[in-house]
Amino acid sequence: MYGDAATVRKILTELGDTWAVVGLSNNRDRAAYGVAQVLQRFGKKVVPVHPKAETVHGEQGYASLADIPFEVDVVDVFVNSDLAGPVADEAVAKGAKAVWFQLGVVDEAAYQRTRAAGLEMVMDRCPAIEIPRLN
Repeated sequence: MYGDAATVRKILTELGDTWAVVGLSNNRDRAAYGVAQVLQRFGKKVVPVHPKAETVHGEQGYASLADIPFEVDVVDVFVNSDLAGPVADEAVAKGAKAVWFQLGVVDEAAYQRTRAAGLEMVMDRCPAIEIPRLN
C-alpha cells in the first residue's frame, strides 16, 4: 500500500488546494476529466497539464509543470506508469508538497525518490474516491 489513510487525509486536507493534474485535457471520456471536476467541487484549484495546454473546467492549461507560473501544492498524475517517474521528478523540482499517482499508476522507484525528497506521496489511489470519504 503506497499511501496510508493518514497520508491520504494529509494530502487532501492539509497540504494546499492547488492541484496540477497531469494528463488533463478536454477529453470527457478520460478519467482525469471527471476526477478534476470532483476536485473542484471539493474546493481544489485544478491546473490542467497536457501537451495541448487546453483550458479545462475554466482553468488555463499548461504544457508542462515547469510552465506553470505559480506554486503547485499537489501533482496528480494521469499518465502510464512508465511515464510517471519523470513526472514525479518534475514535481519535486517544481517544489510541490505531494505527488498522487492515480489508480493503476505505480512506480516504486519514483515513490522512493519522491519520499526521499521530502514530499508526501500516494500511488494507485484516486482522490475523487478518497475525498468524499473524509467527512
